[in-house]
Amino acid sequence: MKKILSCLALSTALALPGLANARPVTLVTTLKNYNGDGAYLAFYITDASGAYVSTLWVAGKKSKYYKHLSDWYRATGGKSPQIKGISGASVGAGRSLEVTVDLADALFDAGYNIAIDAAVEDMRDSPAELSLPLTTAGAGKPVAGQQYVSRFTYDL
Repeated sequence: MKKILSCLALSTALALPGLANARPVTLVTTLKNYNGDGAYLAFYITDASGAYVSTLWVAGKKSKYYKHLSDWYRATGGKSPQIKGISGASVGAGRSLEVTVDLADALFDAGYNIAIDAAVEDMRDSPAELSLPLTTAGAGKPVAGQQYVSRFTYDL
């Protein structure tokens, strides 16, 4: 029993510092004034080769429309249960969405990217709406998307 408790104490001591190495990051997205319904947006992390790492947030609650966020949907295998608790309402034209997520420090300045896919009902999907390197120097610098995103920033 003592051996088990010692192992448990050691593993906890090793794991907890890793949890402390995360920071809140605020994602702020402003959409263009297009003529259409609210946009569905998928915010996710990719590695240096463009491979999917994890989902940060999905704007739009009806999972039947997630397939229109095609790059993200393909990368996740369409498994919507993995996004429970990290989704909210779609975003209307000309409106802004502000979401705060916790990101591991190890993701910054290490070749990872923030990617956004966008889709609007009865309008063209934008699977690669934008992708930008996740760097500390890039924090607070606005970036424009391809189709629907007027301005995107992340702040540390």
